[in-house]
Amino acid sequence: MAETRHQPLNTGTNRRTVLKAIAVGASLAPGLSFAQAQPIKIGSVLSLTGPGAGLGQPERNGMLLAEKTINAKGGVRGRPLKILIEDDGSKPDLAKSKAENLIFGEKAVAMIGPSLTASTGAIAAITNAEKMAQVTFTGLGPQIELTYKTLYHVLPPQSLNARAMLEYATRGLKAKKIGVLHDTGYGQAVMGSLQQNSKPYGIEYVAIERFEVGATDVSAQAAKVRAAQPEVVFVIATSPVPFRNARQMKITQPIVSAIGSASYDYVRGMGEFADDIVFPEFMVGEDPLPRQADFVNLYRKEYNAPPKNFESAGWDAVHIVARALEKAGPDASREAIAMAMREPFEGALAKYNFGAPDMTGIELSSFVYSKLVKGQFTRLPFTAG
Repeated sequence: MAETRHQPLNTGTNRRTVLKAIAVGASLAPGLSFAQAQPIKIGSVLSLTGPGAGLGQPERNGMLLAEKTINAKGGVRGRPLKILIEDDGSKPDLAKSKAENLIFGEKAVAMIGPSLTASTGAIAAITNAEKMAQVTFTGLGPQIELTYKTLYHVLPPQSLNARAMLEYATRGLKAKKIGVLHDTGYGQAVMGSLQQNSKPYGIEYVAIERFEVGATDVSAQAAKVRAAQPEVVFVIATSPVPFRNARQMKITQPIVSAIGSASYDYVRGMGEFADDIVFPEFMVGEDPLPRQADFVNLYRKEYNAPPKNFESAGWDAVHIVARALEKAGPDASREAIAMAMREPFEGALAKYNFGAPDMTGIELSSFVYSKLVKGQFTRLPFTAG
């Protein structure tokens, strides 16, 4: 059952547990057990293969743990959640067709995902027309997304990612000349926001080099960035390739990235070059904030590894949908379920306000900063804002 106190994990007393069990029993039809109750279908499209797999796979882990935890507590009003997860192969057209089947074929009450910006737009056109909740793992990207009133983001808007990077580069590293290496997907979205938000920071972009999503070698672009002699290099991508190539091409300057690359899957892909890279992010599983500790402990017990941002986002997304179902009722209209989400929610990843204009409500001061030290994320004392 979703928590009514907006907490990611139930820490209630035995008395509350007993009352919850009574409520669950009362919600079931006479003679019908929890296992026999009709499941509530939630659709999900993730990038489990392709360039975005480093995002989709940890998102799936967090979602499955949330599903298991919620169902172990009695589900939602005595009915189990059933999350139907499909792989879009990191392709927007496939994301769209998979979502159509989940929405019109499986009759899912809400959608979670996808993992990549282009796929978010492809699915959001459908969920918006259906007035259906979509909790996506991307930050606010193209401005058209602001017109989609049932599209909720559990990662920050790209403008906030950009400001968080600029905060560290200018205040933490005192840099004025920045070189950028970015991909044509997620990186392009963040780059656009960097350019829009740069003026107050007084910085100059001495080189901006881009490469295709899924590129296997960006050494030529990295060499051009190095030749411009920046003081700091921004690498923005959902792939370990540019980080590896940047160091192989002797870029020795500090590298600052965005949250989209703060994943152990990508760290493993960086190999020996996974060091001295700084990330503005939210979840440092090795050193969690007090409000994150319960989730981190549960995740470690389940997967024998610390969670990062995308595992946490997956956990939060399922709890957000579950709470809306608890509030509106699992048999409510899709629109009613979507509208039930428009309020504050404290999750494992961040504190949200889905009634905010950007449909996420995450604030700049919520960022924490980590640096890779010998392949491990280490929290930094720097704070933004």
